[in-house]
Amino acid sequence: MEKWDGNEGTSAFNMPEWMIQFADQKQEFNKRPTKLGRRSLSRSISQSSTDSYSSAASYTDSSDDETSPRDKQQKNSKGSSDFCVKNIKQAEFGRREIEIAEQEMPALMALRKRAQGEKPLAGAKIVGCTHITAQTAVLMETLGALGAQCRWAACNIYSTLNEVAAALAESGFPVFAWKGESEDDFWWCIDRCVNVEGWQPNMILDDGGDLTHWIYKKYPNMFKKIKGIVEESVTGVHRLYQLSKAGKLCVPAMNVNDSVTKQKFDNLYCCRESILDGLKRTTDMMFGGKQVVVCGYGEVGKGCCAALKAMGSIVYVTEIDPICALQACMDGFRLVKLNEVIRQVDIVITCTGNKNVVTREHLDRMKNSCIVCNMGHSNTEIDVASLRTPELTWERVRSQVDHVIWPDGKRIVLLAEGRLLNLSCSTVPTFVLSITATTQALALIELYNAPEGRYKQDVYLLPKKMDEYVASLHLPTFDAHLTELTDEQAKYLGLNKNGPFKPNYYRY
Repeated sequence: MEKWDGNEGTSAFNMPEWMIQFADQKQEFNKRPTKLGRRSLSRSISQSSTDSYSSAASYTDSSDDETSPRDKQQKNSKGSSDFCVKNIKQAEFGRREIEIAEQEMPALMALRKRAQGEKPLAGAKIVGCTHITAQTAVLMETLGALGAQCRWAACNIYSTLNEVAAALAESGFPVFAWKGESEDDFWWCIDRCVNVEGWQPNMILDDGGDLTHWIYKKYPNMFKKIKGIVEESVTGVHRLYQLSKAGKLCVPAMNVNDSVTKQKFDNLYCCRESILDGLKRTTDMMFGGKQVVVCGYGEVGKGCCAALKAMGSIVYVTEIDPICALQACMDGFRLVKLNEVIRQVDIVITCTGNKNVVTREHLDRMKNSCIVCNMGHSNTEIDVASLRTPELTWERVRSQVDHVIWPDGKRIVLLAEGRLLNLSCSTVPTFVLSITATTQALALIELYNAPEGRYKQDVYLLPKKMDEYVASLHLPTFDAHLTELTDEQAKYLGLNKNGPFKPNYYRY
């Protein structure tokens, strides 16, 4: 297999022949499917395995809701039992979900078609820990088509779509995940992915860093055969940089989160649309006139603020970074400290990636019926643990919706127990996730095929050329036509006609 060698002293990413041909044949992207499969009901109404007391009925097979998947003996149609999902019988519904997602993920589908002949991931054994959704399933099946073997667990206890996990298990993927895992289940599933006789991973795809942390903690010798880590979240990247700074990072890692195609699209546009969806599904609230405080004005915070402002909400922002703070002011938002507005706001949204942003003191001072939720990856931003005390009463009113009631009758509305709102309580736009998933796939290919010595034991940003390539694959969906530089223009700007078009320091 041809290695992806770059020119000496330039970006490591160099497009192989099949990719160059692919980029030239853009008309294929314009052929949009016209027949849509019937959307399964199961996504919107499937319940968490911990929600047996929810007032909402589940239309999925709930006869054994009380039985942990770990206690069930399940096999797929091929007789394999190397998986653990809620109900393998839901596979047909999950397959429909995946087929719908494929129609909104043109770049991944085209990458699968173009690269499967070369098999750039032949021999790759990828262990993954991400949200297990229909979009992830398209990524996993693409990795399989490119030659990889995959084992997968969920990075969030609430975001797994049970029917999609069942469909993947039915297709032969060892998947260990279900919606509503306990903390113990969560780590058990990760361990089942990693600790298997006769199979050892040589690549890691992580979202949040929990998988990487588990291997470091339990199976550090595995890193002798692991070629690299691809990480896509703020939290996970922060943990990688901590390892690198301490001299404990023993393999190369690719920071996908700070690639332009992840940060500016998934973090911004995805959250701009899904914040409203998550709040609406859980609370049925009207946004016009509501007072909202958004903690953090990074890309996620920017997306949330833009969506809420457009709906007529009065939006306040908290920030620690003066540059992001100035951006918030210039975008028309009032910059405040949380203490200044906590008594008056109707909604509190955290988007910082930090811990204890909303403390028990803040929660005590909130007005009656204030909605509290988190859009960051980890459940550390809201001090939920401080609410689990005898004097406070918890009422589950819907799936992922709890009323926490104080002795004087005041209550707050806590969504997803402080975990990631959009993937726990709603769905996210497939097309935006196509951009992220394509970036992840190419990052895995780059690290796996890199000659020894190209990447040291450090954290790397995605090559600019790869970012631009991912973006170009999605333009034909909009019937968009790029302008091409003339030879004279390219020489004047000092650029290659085929890119990269911006220096690494360009902010976008």
